[in-house]
Amino acid sequence: MKIVTLIARLLVAATFIFSGFVKLVDPLGSAYKFQEYFSADVLNMEFLIPYALPFSILLIIAEIMLGVMLLIGFKPKFTTWSLFLMTLLFLFLTWYSAYYDKVTDCGCFGDAVKLTPWQTFNKNIVLIILIAFLIFAVKHIKPLFSKNLLKWISLGSLMLFLYITYHVLVHLPIIDFRPYAIDKNIQQGMKEIAIDGLPKVHDFYLETNDGEDLTDEILNKEKVMFVVAYDIDTSEIEGFDNVKKATDLALKNGYSVYGLSSSYIDDLIVVNKDKNLNFDWLFVDGTVLKTIIRANPGVITLNKGTVTGKWNWIDVEDFKP
Repeated sequence: MKIVTLIARLLVAATFIFSGFVKLVDPLGSAYKFQEYFSADVLNMEFLIPYALPFSILLIIAEIMLGVMLLIGFKPKFTTWSLFLMTLLFLFLTWYSAYYDKVTDCGCFGDAVKLTPWQTFNKNIVLIILIAFLIFAVKHIKPLFSKNLLKWISLGSLMLFLYITYHVLVHLPIIDFRPYAIDKNIQQGMKEIAIDGLPKVHDFYLETNDGEDLTDEILNKEKVMFVVAYDIDTSEIEGFDNVKKATDLALKNGYSVYGLSSSYIDDLIVVNKDKNLNFDWLFVDGTVLKTIIRANPGVITLNKGTVTGKWNWIDVEDFKP
């Protein structure tokens, strides 16, 4: 029984720590996923959409902390029951997604590992069985250290995870698992098929206000800079002061500079005038822009479709032509 308990404990702890970590380094990705779940077409709980980010952060921290606590054996009864209830929530969401075909990717492993809804549901079935067994065998979950040390490890882990969350929200994800990561080629991503049957890069079109498609033309250029603002109404407008310095520098060094947004052209013209921006805007699907960079605004550079740099507006001064 002790050996079986140890194996189950390690499997569950590793799963929750890994799942929590890949979302911890990109909490905005989880927030966007919860916005999708809360939308009218899925759970029809749109009143929760404004709280998607704090909800995702809370869930991510709880997920990875419970994994750590199970691993070191801190408060095993509380930990196993909390894991059981959390997995029940995940089980319902993944069943709902799979049965009603509402969300094609649950985001349970962030962008690191893509699973179909039914694969995710089956994974949660296995997890719930393992956790139920751990609740039954909780007396065999022995702490790895003294009680005092367990508290300090747990507190230290919590502080570390909160700092990582703060850092990636202010800057960019520490690890980028998306097909627009630095050194990834967008054209190649259009050819690679993901587990959902779609290309890893899809719905990526660069259109002018008149509807002209400039995708191929721009992706074949050597020096390109994109200023990404998926929704100008929620953008950090003061951030465009930093962005202008970078775009001016890029233009002086032979870059072709474009803004990418899904907002109305009239609103973008106002921003260009107010901030004296000297580039034109192209139009891209908002979901694609959120995937490209977790910043609003953010800056990305390319060389013949290969991503060479990414910056949140607060760090764009680090751009060197």
